[in-house]
Amino acid sequence: MLPESTNGTSGGGLAVPMAWLRAEFTADDLLRAGCLVPPGTLEYRAGRQTLALTIHLCADADTSSGAWTAGSIDEWMSRTAYDHPWPQWVRERLAARGRTDRESPDLAMARETWRLLEATQVRAADLCGLPSAGATPTVDESDQVWLPAWKLGLPLGHLALHLYGAGG
Repeated sequence: MLPESTNGTSGGGLAVPMAWLRAEFTADDLLRAGCLVPPGTLEYRAGRQTLALTIHLCADADTSSGAWTAGSIDEWMSRTAYDHPWPQWVRERLAARGRTDRESPDLAMARETWRLLEATQVRAADLCGLPSAGATPTVDESDQVWLPAWKLGLPLGHLALHLYGAGG
């Protein structure tokens, strides 16, 4: 994806989406450490992109350096939790960033990732009808539905964060 602008680069070179690349690297690192699905699969890609988008949209002065703090992990886990309205939060954050940072290559990457996560349909077990936390969940793996990729990536990213928190 070519940037729309070269503002902020020395010598008029291409603008590089460093904050986005850091978020994507962090998401990749977390998913690989969790060993939940093989890298290169559609499930892995959905998890990585969903987690990268979450990390990028949560980023502030503390996380833009690439450092992970306990507070960062807690926030990412909160945003990816089952009961959090993640798609609405993503739309609101992208809109807010668009008002303040129209020409950022990082914002362009985040918007494109969100567009692809919504547009890409994957066939997976239906997790939407899971019972409340008190009941023992049973999932019929043969009962599959078409879902936007983020619906598969969100629980995968959350589980990777949980495993990192349990082991780290």
